[in-house]
Amino acid sequence: MRPDPSGVRFFQMSGAGNDFIAVLDSDSLTPSRVEALCARGHSVGADGLFSISQLESTNPPSVRMSYVNADGTPARLCINGTRCAGLLAFHLGWAVDRVKIVTDAGEVEATRTADSEVALGLKPPSRKAVEATVEIEDEKIHGWFLDTGVPHFVVEWPESLVTAPVAELGPEIRYAPEFESGANVDFVRFSGRGRMEIRTYERGVEGETLACGTGVLAAAAVAVQTDRSDLPLTALTSGGFELTVQGSVDRDRSIAAWSLAGDARLLAEGVLSPGAFSIPDPPFWSP
Repeated sequence: MRPDPSGVRFFQMSGAGNDFIAVLDSDSLTPSRVEALCARGHSVGADGLFSISQLESTNPPSVRMSYVNADGTPARLCINGTRCAGLLAFHLGWAVDRVKIVTDAGEVEATRTADSEVALGLKPPSRKAVEATVEIEDEKIHGWFLDTGVPHFVVEWPESLVTAPVAELGPEIRYAPEFESGANVDFVRFSGRGRMEIRTYERGVEGETLACGTGVLAAAAVAVQTDRSDLPLTALTSGGFELTVQGSVDRDRSIAAWSLAGDARLLAEGVLSPGAFSIPDPPFWSP
């Protein structure tokens, strides 16, 4: 029998508007309990939940991180969540300004660059983005597919992103048969060399989020590969924050090394109570 999660210490965090519940012990949090906690309006509310724990003494200090989407499904990587995990390690005194984070997608290093900013050094993608066309109700949507820890389909949207059909096409593309395990969908406007704007529909959240770190990386890789930009490249997200991709580019326009930096904040901390898990079933008319 799993222990009662009531009384578990939690932290509310945000990375460029991508918000998370963080805990130090997730053993008591089943998928259904995570889904309940992340339900906006009913409970704490978040785009996802992660847990971190200290690893044995290393230099730099190291932590283990596990991430779960808002619907209770695990994900190998969440870049903004990982940047927040780095900030939480600094807040808890586990590290000063640099920490290694072990994720299900491999090891990354987080560096505090300001009081409310964390940069994440990452391994470059092992392959280039692949051009693909998805057919949705007889409409062909052209884009690029790339896995940046989780799969993304990047769609260039040359008009204002106000007109981007994120809510309409996002879920249709997300479940397209071309993507075996589904994909996040990024609508991107390349507004000039070194600049882009982005809106993302995230699987697991099943809706648009205010920012998506892996989506920014996927779009940056497409921008570099298609010679729309070099690095550094700054992305304006739906939350109003900017995320910056820095690194180096090979002669064949592939990413040789990169990092993602931007806003990361601890918003609040407290203790979970039984009411956080008491949410009703939706009524029959709920979408």
